[in-house]
Amino acid sequence: MKPSLEFLRSVALFSALPEAALDEIAARSQACAVEEGGFFFMQGDEVRAMYVLTQGRVKLTQVSPDGQQVGLRMLTPPQMFAGIAILSPQKGYPVSAEALADSTALAWEGHELHTLASRYPALSMGIMDVMRAYIEEMQSRVRELSTERVERRVARALLRLTMQTGSKRDDGSIEIALTRQDLAEMSGTTVFSASRILSEWERRGLIETGRERVVIRQPHGLVSIAEDLE
Repeated sequence: MKPSLEFLRSVALFSALPEAALDEIAARSQACAVEEGGFFFMQGDEVRAMYVLTQGRVKLTQVSPDGQQVGLRMLTPPQMFAGIAILSPQKGYPVSAEALADSTALAWEGHELHTLASRYPALSMGIMDVMRAYIEEMQSRVRELSTERVERRVARALLRLTMQTGSKRDDGSIEIALTRQDLAEMSGTTVFSASRILSEWERRGLIETGRERVVIRQPHGLVSIAEDLE
């Protein structure tokens, strides 16, 4: 079943394209499904396709040269990933994309993307804009790891996840589906340190933790920690 034009318009990458372009993008898409714990692709695999998540959750990770796994980004629908399929198809995927729940996505193979991009240049520009934003985020993360204390890094990771995958609850708090291992990877620390920090923030009423979730009760409190205003 092909995606609706309404869904494609909800994807930032496609939102400005005309209806004719969306019709062709829908026609050239392929659906794929990955069970929880599986991978859409692994770091180093041959680049084959770009994806837009339609259901579930995906974590992007990268293994550093010293063998440490680093969490880069959490994705929820309708976010795009693997834009490298159009920018550098001759290279391997620089990250792994793991399904954190049973997940489905739309996929466009590299040759399909090049056909679409040649017909609709705005598509190439959109992908480059998305990739530029990712690079800027990664540069900020590298700077944080080399210059900032652990509490600030954990606060900044939670705030990023609030924007990327958080869901607002009726009481105004924001819930994030997240394990402590994921948080440790995304903030460049150990699970022990991440757990200790979360426990202290929960004692102060800033957050609430549960099984594979964190609820942000006082976002401004985390901002104060992230910006070193305390």
